[in-house]
Amino acid sequence: MASYTVADQTTAFQGFARRAFTQEKRYPVASSPSSRDMEQGSVTEAHLLNTTVESISWYGVTVAVKDRQSKSPRSLVENVEGIVRAGELCALMGPSGSGKTTLLNVLAHRETNAKTVDSTVLVNGLKMPLSTFRKISCFVEQEDALIGSLTVRETLSFASRLSTDTKSLPVKDRVARIDSLLEAFGLREQADTLIGTPIRKGISGGQKRRVGVASQLITGPKILFLDEPTSGLDSTASYEVISYLKWVAKRNNLIVIASIHQPSTSTFNLFDKLLLLSKGKTHYFGPVPLVRQYYAQLGQTIPLEMNTAEYLLELVNTDFASSRGFAPEQVEYLQRAWEASPQCAGARYEMAAVTFDCGKIVLDEAHQKPSVPSVIMTLLHRSLIKSYRDVVAYGIRIAMYLGLAIMMGTVWVRMDTDQSSIQPFTNGLFFGSAFMSFMAVAYVPAFLEDRLQYVKEHHNGLYGATELIISNFLIGIPYLFIISLLFSAISYWLINFRPSAPAFFTYLMWLFLDLLAAESLVVFFTSLFPSFVISLALVAFANGLWMSVGGFLVSPDILNVFYKYVFHYWDYQKWVFEGMMVNEFADRVYDCAQVPGGGCHCMYSTKLEQQCLIQGQGVLDQYGYRPGHMGRNVGILMAIVVGYRVAAWVVLTLRR
Repeated sequence: MASYTVADQTTAFQGFARRAFTQEKRYPVASSPSSRDMEQGSVTEAHLLNTTVESISWYGVTVAVKDRQSKSPRSLVENVEGIVRAGELCALMGPSGSGKTTLLNVLAHRETNAKTVDSTVLVNGLKMPLSTFRKISCFVEQEDALIGSLTVRETLSFASRLSTDTKSLPVKDRVARIDSLLEAFGLREQADTLIGTPIRKGISGGQKRRVGVASQLITGPKILFLDEPTSGLDSTASYEVISYLKWVAKRNNLIVIASIHQPSTSTFNLFDKLLLLSKGKTHYFGPVPLVRQYYAQLGQTIPLEMNTAEYLLELVNTDFASSRGFAPEQVEYLQRAWEASPQCAGARYEMAAVTFDCGKIVLDEAHQKPSVPSVIMTLLHRSLIKSYRDVVAYGIRIAMYLGLAIMMGTVWVRMDTDQSSIQPFTNGLFFGSAFMSFMAVAYVPAFLEDRLQYVKEHHNGLYGATELIISNFLIGIPYLFIISLLFSAISYWLINFRPSAPAFFTYLMWLFLDLLAAESLVVFFTSLFPSFVISLALVAFANGLWMSVGGFLVSPDILNVFYKYVFHYWDYQKWVFEGMMVNEFADRVYDCAQVPGGGCHCMYSTKLEQQCLIQGQGVLDQYGYRPGHMGRNVGILMAIVVGYRVAAWVVLTLRR
């Protein structure tokens, strides 16, 4: 291993210090876009041009988790520091488990689920509040949450509408901005192509990555974070994505920081700076062109014919060190060599210069955020497009409910008003309402997509849980009403429930409220547990519980005290079933069975027994139901619906 003399270190340190002070000259703040740039479709526009954020720096970044075996803290990232200036593209690179994604989350002010996080992240040498930081930065996920049923143009349009008020950005300028980005990212030919769903094919993987980046750039960030933007792409597509990022960063003076695993040589050389990590510790931070020279000084000459990134990853990877003849002690030595190197000292000197010399920042407030009602209307518009294009959202559910209506109508077809039909009528009311709510589990995947989109857009400061919950509730109302109407129109008259228009519309009302409550339950559980399997299981279990304690399977008079007072009274199926029972039996009369030789036998003893008839109230008495409480019951059911929505809002608000 090579060693440094004091003279060598002093000379190298002076060189890095000079580079630190001339860094601002290498990447000066971009001027206003020229007419030539605009004519060529350049993305250098006022909303993209960064004239305020000069640098982002960080030091002392340490993230620790609790080790399951030793039960003591274990560092994922330890004392990492660095600086990236405007116009630079920085790569966070390291083997799997090196801490690059954790570091990226810390720099982007995102949750890490770690026990302790100690860090100092500065913008222009100053600490910045989270709300302000989100105004100037965006984060692109490794698997970016894009709505597959939207076109490329619509994706950019909705991203723009959610980030900028129409008053500060007229429609004409918004369209021009979208066209400019489509041209710059090579997406003009795919502008009207769907992103793609599991059922309907859309654009390619590389194009999706570019759409993800463009949808964030259109919001006008000054700092862009990307989590492995080349993951799952071939070398050509990876180079394409990174080259666009570099071009945009240089043109608009943006700061771009991306975690990356193992780029090709051509892709690796596109980056301006490299932060190499191993076991959460820094092994190199500085210009990419100087990385070969640095490791050559340590006796690790990188062969010219070998991919530099691949060599570095093998060099600092301890997982397979024994099989390659490398000792973990050698990796530790390389890390200590970095700490003692003049390159490390130069980087720290540059950070110190920024901290002391850039103690001010002026944020660009040229564009205003849209108001809450405006955001809700935009989300409603987007959800409307998604709902009629994506069959998973409501199309499949409508088909399911129509099938259930036909099945029920043909099984319970044209029941008579004989006493033998009383129990089948009761069974039909319970079965229809219970299974309509149970089948709401089909909404789980659709809301999961909405939730993933919300998490991304919320972290990027576009809107909060209030806008999501309100827009989601409003968009569901017409569809749930249509489902209720179709189901009722088919099953109600085929079964021969009480044949009157008021009775039909009352039944329709209860069924609609039933679906509102069932979908609200889905929204709550999916917000709480954003996993398809877990949400599906919990919603199914909850509906099974509501069926059991609703009052049909076990009469409320004999229901277990625990279930009666803990679950029964806030079981929405209980109120729906009670309302439907009162609607069907309160004003209806049934014939008793004729006894051979004269007389009759009535299953229920009522005032009309002498007339060989059964008054419907006698059926209701078996369940303890009385008419005249419709307003109260509707109010309780609406309170349950609102309760689920508020609970979902609380969950989404707390899980920031």
